[in-house]
Amino acid sequence: MSPFLAELLGTMLLIILGDGVVANVVLNRTKGQNSGWIVITAGWAFAVTVAVYAVGTFSGAHLNPAVTLGLAAIGKLAWGLVPVYIAAQLLGALLGATIVWLAYWPHWAVTESQASKLAVFCTAPAIRNPIANLLTEVIGTFVLVLGVLAILTPKNLNPAYGWNVGFGPALVGVIVWAIGLSLGGPTGYAINPARDLGPRIAHAILPIPGKGSSDWGYAWIPILGPIIGGLIAAFLYKTWWPA
Repeated sequence: MSPFLAELLGTMLLIILGDGVVANVVLNRTKGQNSGWIVITAGWAFAVTVAVYAVGTFSGAHLNPAVTLGLAAIGKLAWGLVPVYIAAQLLGALLGATIVWLAYWPHWAVTESQASKLAVFCTAPAIRNPIANLLTEVIGTFVLVLGVLAILTPKNLNPAYGWNVGFGPALVGVIVWAIGLSLGGPTGYAINPARDLGPRIAHAILPIPGKGSSDWGYAWIPILGPIIGGLIAAFLYKTWWPA
């Protein structure tokens, strides 16, 4: 499997399961309606774990432009592959969100809340404060990328694949779960530009009844914040673990 296809499929799986759990919790007349934040954070953690196990041996399972750019910045990924990875991640996220839309087809029309419909696809702040919201995304992604890079240190790698195919992907899921529980409250923890932008585009173009605005005025925060946090984490990792 090519890295492009692996990142596309992996990110698609991530969004199907991640946006899917949000849809199950926030849309009307689902079996999981109002089951709460713990369900959402657990669902996203499991989504990451499944996606990383699925494609980790083919592309490293970045599934996130912040991870891709961080690795490239410290010489762990060729810059020529960065556009390939990011394009695949965005396309995979768009496809994944579209599949969630199809899976919950009857529930859009019976859900009155425009905010709930948007929440299935992308993040929004609990308190809208651009500086504070940006800082939250920087911190969350810093924790994510530093944690992922620590898992990927040479002693943890499988020499045959360049990836920890044992507990590594599960530990990445644990990191995402911890971030959601501890840091997800202010912004919904995008911590991934593709995870937010691809589904936001899907929300904008899909024929969702009564969907309202896609909130493009906020969209730059879950793009820029994760990139900044990922780069800081990558350079700090390189300083602490220079091997």
